Amino acid sequence: MTDAADQPAHPTVEHSRLAESPGAQSAWRTWGPYLAGRQWGTVREDYSEDGNAWESFPFDHARSRAYRWGEDGLGGICDRFGFLNFSVALWNRRDPILKERLFGLTNGEGNHGEDAKEYWWALDGTPTHSWMTWLYRYPQAEYPYEGLREASRARTRMDREFELADTGVLDENRFFDVVVTYAKASPDDVCIVVDVTNHGPEAASVDVVPHLWLRNTWSWGRDDRTASIVDVTADALPGDMAVVRAEHGFLGRYHLAAQGDARVLFCDNETNAVELFGAPENLSAWTKDGIGRRIVEGDESAVNPDGTGTKSAFWYSLDDVAPGETRSIRLRLSTAVPDSFTFGPGFDAVLADRRYEADQFYDHVIGPDLSAADRHVARRAYAGLLWCKQLYRYDVREWAQGDPVGASAPQSRLDATARNHAWSHFSLADVVSMPDEWEYPWFAAWDLAFHTIPLAHVDPDFAKEQLVLMCREWAMHPNGQLPAYEWEFGDVNPPVHAWAVWQVYRIDGHRDREFLVRVFTKLLLNFSWWVNRKDAGGSNIFEGGFLGMDNIGMFNRSEPLPPGFRLEQSDATSWMAFYCQQMFKIAIELARHDSAWDDVATKFFAHFLSIAEAVGSFGSAQMSLWHEEDGFFYDVLAPPHGDAVPLRVRSMVGLLPILGATEIPSWVPKECPDLTSRLRWLQHRRPDLVSPMMSRNDNGTWRMLLALVDPDRLRRILERMFDSDEFLSSFGIRSLSASYRDGVTMEIEGRSLSIEYEPGESRTSMFGGNSNWRGPVWFPVNVLLADKLRAYGRYFGDTFTIEIPTGSGVQHTLVEAAEIIENGLADLFRVRGSGRPSDGDRIESSDDPLWAEHPTFSEYFDGDTGEGLGASHQTGWTALVAHLLNPRVPQPPTPPG
Repeated sequence: MTDAADQPAHPTVEHSRLAESPGAQSAWRTWGPYLAGRQWGTVREDYSEDGNAWESFPFDHARSRAYRWGEDGLGGICDRFGFLNFSVALWNRRDPILKERLFGLTNGEGNHGEDAKEYWWALDGTPTHSWMTWLYRYPQAEYPYEGLREASRARTRMDREFELADTGVLDENRFFDVVVTYAKASPDDVCIVVDVTNHGPEAASVDVVPHLWLRNTWSWGRDDRTASIVDVTADALPGDMAVVRAEHGFLGRYHLAAQGDARVLFCDNETNAVELFGAPENLSAWTKDGIGRRIVEGDESAVNPDGTGTKSAFWYSLDDVAPGETRSIRLRLSTAVPDSFTFGPGFDAVLADRRYEADQFYDHVIGPDLSAADRHVARRAYAGLLWCKQLYRYDVREWAQGDPVGASAPQSRLDATARNHAWSHFSLADVVSMPDEWEYPWFAAWDLAFHTIPLAHVDPDFAKEQLVLMCREWAMHPNGQLPAYEWEFGDVNPPVHAWAVWQVYRIDGHRDREFLVRVFTKLLLNFSWWVNRKDAGGSNIFEGGFLGMDNIGMFNRSEPLPPGFRLEQSDATSWMAFYCQQMFKIAIELARHDSAWDDVATKFFAHFLSIAEAVGSFGSAQMSLWHEEDGFFYDVLAPPHGDAVPLRVRSMVGLLPILGATEIPSWVPKECPDLTSRLRWLQHRRPDLVSPMMSRNDNGTWRMLLALVDPDRLRRILERMFDSDEFLSSFGIRSLSASYRDGVTMEIEGRSLSIEYEPGESRTSMFGGNSNWRGPVWFPVNVLLADKLRAYGRYFGDTFTIEIPTGSGVQHTLVEAAEIIENGLADLFRVRGSGRPSDGDRIESSDDPLWAEHPTFSEYFDGDTGEGLGASHQTGWTALVAHLLNPRVPQPPTPPG
């Protein structure tokens, strides 16, 4: 490790480590929290005939069945290739199974889609994973697996979700808090502490079972690398410890030492096919569930008496832990052979140093003007993001063909209609930023783009790497489409990648033009895919599908329309105008330093003007997306014959045209001569076409703005957006107007279609009922709206004001309007009265410090109350709150000349 004193350019020791570790192959990044929170129920592990991933590999199989593509565990770590894995398992001596992984309901079991039924939090972490802490709350009573399923089955979509706390097993704080801490002494030497605290009123016992195991790469006929773990306690130097040694053909040799009185258990990471599938015999006599059966059922024949295998564990029995008492277990994973110094003073020094360095790092990253409460929220958001860096392995060709042995795929997997059939090129084995470690243990393209914004504050190299990765040849489709998500890579997510690239470039100090070039050149392909595939009529009015906003429409916008029908979308068109502008912005930045990019900027400038002209007048069906009477943008349904029909429902799709707003720097006329020449030509010959280009003299400074929405239309949209009876909530902008609380119905082509404002969980089964865009507040689009209002505001200054709330008589500039949105989002995590609005009526809202200390980052939020909904650990895009609280961005450098 390089000492900070040797590199004064780096403000903290962790910044020095980051400088040593710019890429994925860097030593400090070898070990991290890359072990999944859930591997079962994923598309990767689905080899079924019907493609039902949840049922083909359910939770009840996970303890007994070897995974093909990854592993999972509680608060675990693994190497960046996922060969060697460590995590903690628990048994309260009442549960029917060993607690090795988080439990939750599958998509079909939850009354609002899949739902984790556990309580856990990422407490802290640094970007090189030199320091990490994670908390799991484990009931002392029997875990009510079946009770949670039964209660959820009995509930309808009109009811709240039934949570673990509702069962009563956590009453009187009858639980153990299990905190797992990792501190790296060096890149391949990890000090581990497991602290177990009894918060209940009586003494209670628990078994703590740290596991070390190898991912099964040998049972599928594709990898002959050797791998084994053996008990070498007898060979260890004198000391109070047990030791196992892992040998792997690629990783080499690692030792895991465990201090204190622990029994060492071994089995193999092989499927118990006899129990699960009625097979005549198993590949190993000691299958994956052997350690669990030994501890819970007392079956001594389930583990290998010879002290070897591919899955090992240290069994600690913590008897009669007193109320309030904490007992600690110490382990060390290292390439070095354990000795008498393994758990000596140096072990404690590493923990103390890494804790101090983490504090030092965040003192530098997080602005000093934040309150203690806001700093806590920001640091937890960063921790959640860093803990959601997961190893993602998936080769679609191998998956579709099946393996020579073991995981065989049905013939239907090769059909043209099969899932991801057109994505046979896709092959990832990378650490990827996941939205959530349990409910979303897979990447989603537009989620990931938003993750990179807060990530850039703490780990800009990783943020840039993620944006590049989505554009690499083994991810991006040859036709230029970005992969959406593993359930259907060919689905369509909003094109936010270029915006994220620009934001990361800014946060990183406007210095890495090579990064801009790398991504921009790939996004040229993606932009062309959008133009060629999603503008069927060549009208510059786009049709994107559901575009991430699952059930926002009156019908499923991802389903094919009847022959000849076309849905011309306000949001798809707005996203493309937004995309044009972001590409234009990157191009002019590159043109400052290389004139070859000047005419590329001209191309995107001209393309934006064409989209703006189409939006401002008529679509291909001679029906404008703008509805003059309503003062709002709508989708338009164009039938093969007859008049087009505007879908007059005020939703987020009508607000998104605001995103088409970009300031043009004052240096552009001088630094971009081709663009300037084209603009002057258009001003002279086509002044109508350049109306989206606004300019004004602000006390001697020329300001220029390229805007999809003119000031008059912008005012009319904002009057609705900031109306508290429509879109404005106390916590941001709703996704559907609250004026539809009683519903609205339309007759379209002989069909009666309706939609209703639903501030909370989805009441429809569309997209599985997992999310709801019919009223709740969604972080990402709110952040984008605020970002663009600020762009408008910098241009107009105090010459354009708007009432907020509408009708109040209180005028605000557009910069202030942006701040109102952002403060509303931040207020979700600020204590009001008895708790944070995001905690709602759940147990997290308790004033008990054991709960109040832990903010939960949800997927989206109730449009009326702010209660967190959907995935409960979405420190993906909801971690944007850290960016809002801590938005420091370096000023751009002075232009050349």
